[in-house]
Amino acid sequence: MARAGAPPEGFAEFVAARSHVLLRAAWLLTGDAGRAEDLLQTALARSWQHWDRIAKGGNPEGYVRRVLYNTYMSWWRRQWRGELPSAAPLEHAGAEDVAADSAGRDGLRRALARLTVRQRAVVVLRYVEDRTVAETAALLGCSAGTVKTLASRALQ
Repeated sequence: MARAGAPPEGFAEFVAARSHVLLRAAWLLTGDAGRAEDLLQTALARSWQHWDRIAKGGNPEGYVRRVLYNTYMSWWRRQWRGELPSAAPLEHAGAEDVAADSAGRDGLRRALARLTVRQRAVVVLRYVEDRTVAETAALLGCSAGTVKTLASRALQ
């Protein structure tokens, strides 16, 4: 057992080795770098509390990913979706104004933003992280049929 304030054994190493991959998944879910960092930090803080048990389970990354996705889905459920006033009009840059890779990332972000929270989670898990239907269903706590349906509707 770690002393108060000190990270549990193996936690700091896990964060150093896997946080960049988890941050990418968080960014794909939220579409915003700041919110992605907050999401990952929250998931890691929740995992910290149970790290001794998680590390013994043999798949700490899977557990943290599940916490990440569940936290994202609970944030989305509580999120206010009303209009927010803005002093400046929204910018809509043309494709000729940005580099190809930037446009690709922006296109991906916009496409993901149009999906429901569950569809987005399925698309990120299945097509970005290259997970199987069974792995995706286990991470999201739903059936394989639900994963297939959500993926099909998201791709439409």
